[in-house]
Order: sequence, then structure tokens, then C-alpha cells
Amino acid sequence: MRDTRESRLLLVLLVAIAFALITVDIRGGEDSPVDGARHAAATVFGPVENGVSGAVDPIGNAISAVRDSDERHSRIGELEHENAALKAKLGSGDRNRSKVRQLDAMLKTAGAGQYGIKGAQVIAIGSAQGFSWTVTIDAGANDGLKRDMTVLNGDGLVGRVTTVGPNTATVLLANDPDFTVGTRMEKSDELGFASGQGDRPLRVQLLNGKAKVKKGERLVTFGSQADKPFVPGVPVGRVVRVDPSGGDLTRTVYVQPYVGFTKLDIVGVVVQAPRTDPRDTVLPKKPAKPKPTPTVTVTATPGADAGGNAEGNGENAAGENAADNNADQQ
Repeated sequence: MRDTRESRLLLVLLVAIAFALITVDIRGGEDSPVDGARHAAATVFGPVENGVSGAVDPIGNAISAVRDSDERHSRIGELEHENAALKAKLGSGDRNRSKVRQLDAMLKTAGAGQYGIKGAQVIAIGSAQGFSWTVTIDAGANDGLKRDMTVLNGDGLVGRVTTVGPNTATVLLANDPDFTVGTRMEKSDELGFASGQGDRPLRVQLLNGKAKVKKGERLVTFGSQADKPFVPGVPVGRVVRVDPSGGDLTRTVYVQPYVGFTKLDIVGVVVQAPRTDPRDTVLPKKPAKPKPTPTVTVTATPGADAGGNAEGNGENAAGENAADNNADQQ
């Protein structure tokens, strides 16, 4: 339609009529004179609106689905997180049981030797390159730890404290080449000095070059002056090799440590030494030797049995003949 004076007048007229109809419809309420026209329009345009709504609904549903999908993904993420936490909790059960066993063994060792200990856990290990064997524990000066304190676990001697921080400490392990500890042989009381050799057995120099030592004999710490750096009686290990005595002033033996230095976890730092030297009491009891089972051997001798039976049969026959002869004489 061209923009002319007549078209503008027609537009104004239509707008005026529309306002008039709206006014009449509002004032008429339910009895509005245009209600019939409204129903007719609804009849005509209703299917069109439904079609348009049907065409638009998938889009709305898709938007809703995306929103719900985000919620579902969030819930799935929460469930996966809970599942992972549950698995970690279940998996930590074995670790907790292992720690309980280690702690129980360490407390038994400390109780046997009357050592006052501070429990700690290994949280880091030093570099093993160049035979530097150290670990870091989660206890320090705030826990009463000081330099040159003995460190043990349920198996025996672990090492000694070398550096102390507020909440951590460094422990030099007994298998480090720079580590030396005085030792005492079980029963014989032969004294010596054990030195670390990395992943090899400890090398022990006995002060008595003529000492009689056998494989399997056990050693404990001899102790130090003022109990630093070592308290007495801590199990060290057992003899696995003895060098021949060559007439030297000392004798060399090799000792397998009780402690597994590559799998340390729970340890105890001795903060209070025992009142008396426990000597060999901390060592575990040796397993009892199995008693020999008595055996009874029965050897069959067929010849002797046959001869015995023959003699018996002969005696019986002689007896029967004598009886018959007596009967005939009577």
C-alpha cells in the first residue's frame, strides 16, 4: 500500500475502531458483544497456534533437557566422587590394619625395654645415591625430639636423629656407611662396633679377635654415655657370616639387620632411656626346636617263625604219641 493521505486516514480509523472495541469488550465483561467474534477467531486461529506451539516445543524441551542434563552430569560427578572416596576408604583399611600391627609391635618392643618413645611416621626418604640413607619423620622439636636420639620400630634399631625441625626430623638409618653403633653379642656379651653397608649386611668388628661366634647368634645395642645417641638393649640383627680368625686383634662378622630399611612406616623415637640395661630381654624368644618323633620299626623274620611253628608242632605230636602209648599199656 502506498503512503498516501487516504491510507493514513484509513489507518487512524482502524486504530480508533480497535480502541472502541477494546473499550466495549472491557465494559461488557462476560456479556461482551464481541465475545462471539472472539470464539470465532479462536476457532480459526487455534489450530495455527497449536501448530506453532508444537513446532516450538521441541526447542523448549531441548533447552530443558540441556538444563536437566547439566544437573544429571553434576549428580553423576557427585556419585563418582562419593564412589572414589568409598573405594579409598575401603582400600585404606588394609593400610590402617598394617599400621596397627606395626604400632602394636613397636609398643611391645618399647615395653620390653622400658623405653619411653614418641611415635612418628615416615613421610619422606632421602636419596640413596652415594649410600646416603635417611628418612624424614613427622615429629620434631615441638614433640620433644632432640638430636642424637635412638629411633626404633617393632623389629629393632632403625637409626638415630641427626637434624630436628619444629615439626619434622631427619633420621640417619643404621645401614648408612656413616652409621656406627656399639653392639653386644647375646649370651657371650662380646662387644663390637657395627657399621652400615647400604643394602648389604652390617659389618661388625668384634673387639675380641678370638671370640667364638656362630651363624644365627644375635646382637643388641651396647648403649652410649648418657644414652645418646643410643640406648642399650635394642635388637640389631643376627649373624649371617663369620670371617675366619687370622690372629688379628679384632674379628669380623656380618649381621643381617632385623629392620627392613626399604619399607619403613611407623617408628618410635626414644625420648626416655630405661633405668637399667635391658640387655637381651628385648630380643624375641627363639622358636623351640621341634622334638624328634619316636619311630618303632618291626622287622619280620619268616624263617624263625617257621622253625618255631615246626618245633611246636613236633612237641604236640610227641605228646599225643606218649598219651596213646600210655592208653595201650593200661
